Amino acid sequence: MRETPRSRVTVGDSRQGPPQLTPGRAFAHTTGASGSGSPHRSDGRPPHTPRGARYTGPGGRPGTTPPVPGRPAIFPAERLPVFSVLGCALLFALITWQVRTAGPLLRLDERIDRHLVNHGPSWLNQAFSDLGNMQVALPVLALAMGYALWRGSRFDVGVAAIAMAAVPALVIPLKDWTARPGPLDPSTGYFPSGHSATAMVAYGGAALLLTPYTTRSRPVPVAVILTVATGTGLVLHGYHWPLDVVASWCMCGCLLLIASLCVSRRNRHRSSSRTPDC
Repeated sequence: MRETPRSRVTVGDSRQGPPQLTPGRAFAHTTGASGSGSPHRSDGRPPHTPRGARYTGPGGRPGTTPPVPGRPAIFPAERLPVFSVLGCALLFALITWQVRTAGPLLRLDERIDRHLVNHGPSWLNQAFSDLGNMQVALPVLALAMGYALWRGSRFDVGVAAIAMAAVPALVIPLKDWTARPGPLDPSTGYFPSGHSATAMVAYGGAALLLTPYTTRSRPVPVAVILTVATGTGLVLHGYHWPLDVVASWCMCGCLLLIASLCVSRRNRHRSSSRTPDC
C-alpha cells in the first residue's frame, strides 16, 4: 500500500505560496544579480533559450549557444594576398622555365602569335604600346606620388617608389639570361616585356596611392585597362610574344601585391595605435 506523500508545509507555517530560497541550496532556473548572494544560474540570461532564438551552425544547421565553430576555411580571406603572390611567382617561374628550355608552352606561344601579330589598326596598336614608355607611365606615377605626399602618405609613396625601382632591377638581368628573340626582330632580350612591366607597376602603383582618397575604387579598373591595353598593343604590333607580356604581368603582380600588403599592414598598425584602450 502506497503512502500518501506528506506535505512539506508544517503545522506552524500556514503560507501556501511558492517555496522560498533556502541558504545553501541552488535553484537551477532562478536568476539573480551578481554579488547579491542569491544562487543563480547566470546574470540577465533567460531560464531557457527559445528554440527560435538559437544560433545556427554552418549551412543553417541548429547549433548551440555559443555556435559551434565550423570547419576552417582552406584559404582564409586574410591570407588570400599571400596565396596570390605565391601563385603569380609559380606561374612566372613556369613560363621562364619553358622559355629557357624551349618547352611545349613556348611552341604554343609562337603559334598563337602568328594569328595575332599585325592585326588591327597599326596606329592604335602603336598608341597602346606607347602607354608602356617611361615618358608616359612615370609622370602618371609621379603625379600620384606628389598627391599622396601632400596628403601625408609618405610610407605609401616610399613603397610605390621601391616597387617601381624593382622593375629594371628584375627585367634587365632576366632579358640577358633568357636571351629570347623578338617576333619580328632576330636580336635577343625580349623576355620579359619591359614596357608591360613599366605600365603595370606605374599605373598600379598610382592606383594604390590614390584609392584611399577616392569614394569609389575607380583608379584600380583604370589601371587594369591601361595595363591590358599596353600588353595588347605590344603583341598585336609584333613587339613582344604573348608569353613575354604574361610573364611581366605575373612578375609585377607579385610586386604590387607585396606593396599592397605592406601598405595595408602599415595602415592597420596606425589605426590600432590610435585606438584608445577601454
